[in-house]
Amino acid sequence: MLTKIEQKFTTLFILLLIAELICGSAESLSTWHYFTKPSLLTVLIVYFYFNSKNLTSRTKITTLIALVFSLMGDIFLMFVDLSPNFFMLGLVSFLLAHVFYIVIFWKQRNTKTNPVGLIAILIMYAIGLFYLLKNSLGDLLIPVIFYIVVILAMVIAAFLRRGKVSKISFFLVFLGAILFVISDSILALNKFYMPLRFSSISIMLTYALAQYFIVMGLLKQP
Repeated sequence: MLTKIEQKFTTLFILLLIAELICGSAESLSTWHYFTKPSLLTVLIVYFYFNSKNLTSRTKITTLIALVFSLMGDIFLMFVDLSPNFFMLGLVSFLLAHVFYIVIFWKQRNTKTNPVGLIAILIMYAIGLFYLLKNSLGDLLIPVIFYIVVILAMVIAAFLRRGKVSKISFFLVFLGAILFVISDSILALNKFYMPLRFSSISIMLTYALAQYFIVMGLLKQP
């Protein structure tokens, strides 16, 4: 059940997301894309900052750092067409965001939770994804491998929160982590394997929801 503040914020976030999906897909509205895309993380940062009084200062600051790096990644990726260096900058920004998310989730881990089954599934997934991408990565081979390892570690860290935080907090954060993997996988397949239909929509939809669920989940932990 959402509080009134959560309802208002969710409505705003959905409206901004719809605007970004439209502006990011319609060439005639592409100029607005430079406003709508960064606005999503901007409102998440502001919302989290003013509604995280129940969290420890360490969790609050670390989450804000992760969100700021995500915002930087969003901005860098908007300029990939100008230079391939922007893709690398975006990759590094999101890599750092995942590292800070790992720090947050690991601090909240339940030492009794066994992640072996999940790890096995993620390893098989990573091998399959890498098999499809490996021939097109070129100089990005090592950075992409490292990125895959880090983002899957983020999913495992999110899973380890089970039983240590409230059920809704665990579910939202873990769902957000899974959506992050889906979003990045679509992006990688579209860039390095083959063009995918509606990729801009599916990438942004899963990514925005991933960040939203992680933020809402962290705010709902005890």
